[in-house]
Amino acid sequence: MPALPRPAVGPGSRYTARASTTRPRPARHTDVAALSRILTPRDLWLTRMLHEHQVLTTHQIAGLAYTSLRSAQRRLRALHRHAVLDSFRPLTQTGSAPEHYTLGPAGAAVLAAHTGCDFANLGWRPSHTGRIAYSPSLGHDLGVNELLTHLAAHHRTSPHTGLPLWLSERSCARRWGDLVRPDAYAHYRKGDLLLPFFLEYDTGSQPLARVEAKLTGYAAFAATANVRPALLIHTRTASRDQTLRRRLATPARELGLYLATSSADFTTSTPWGPWWSPLGTGDTRRTTLTGLTARWPHLGPASGLDPTDADTALTLPVPPLPPTPEAGT
Repeated sequence: MPALPRPAVGPGSRYTARASTTRPRPARHTDVAALSRILTPRDLWLTRMLHEHQVLTTHQIAGLAYTSLRSAQRRLRALHRHAVLDSFRPLTQTGSAPEHYTLGPAGAAVLAAHTGCDFANLGWRPSHTGRIAYSPSLGHDLGVNELLTHLAAHHRTSPHTGLPLWLSERSCARRWGDLVRPDAYAHYRKGDLLLPFFLEYDTGSQPLARVEAKLTGYAAFAATANVRPALLIHTRTASRDQTLRRRLATPARELGLYLATSSADFTTSTPWGPWWSPLGTGDTRRTTLTGLTARWPHLGPASGLDPTDADTALTLPVPPLPPTPEAGT
């Protein structure tokens, strides 16, 4: 099967974050209370998304919440002027990166007030955007967000398809960190078919032995919770995919895991497509995400998703799409 073209920049490319620049904003105090006159439900949703997933690009936000890139850019600039959002552009080896958005100081204050939480519990600091901009894991984190953004935004062109649930690495660690620490957990739905899955986004930086060692944790999770979500491993290249498959085939079969792999050579813009190859016994030909549900009839959602007394409005799952469409945007 021919591979889809690899993007020149961004997730799935030879992307590195070497430096960043911030867009200047007017040097004036932002009245957080006055923002209640201009912030829409979609804006408030975006502050929650950025708190959950740390950083999203203009294109990712536009795919999730806007009908056009231009309308997204216009609104994001306005939110940046009011310090609801911060932004930066990483330096790439070729071309230019899109604007990367994070939660700004006013946005953090609004989010704390809107959720009724103490500002200190947000974990937001004045250095928040700088830490993300220069983080060595920026490319990895953007890759995770890119893959899941495509799945969530698929609902906009296919109404009965989408991502009703998407938990970040931090939320996964809060719930299941004693057993597994995936890069994300999500539910992909198409009609009546549901694929609950953990995502491991492999950039090729980890030794094969370390990737293999993670499988025992997922097997322990399945045994402890008596449920079996799928485990999807997404790699950067087809060659890394094949290397992982040779290494993981035997332990995946012995541990009874529902495991499938793919790479950025295939899933550039349509990760729901026929790019996923199951491991273990049976048919290992590439199939779609919904095709995996047919091959694995005993899949089940992870436990620990129901709200508990320990949860706050900040720790509950954030809907991957805005609450309601907003006309003309």
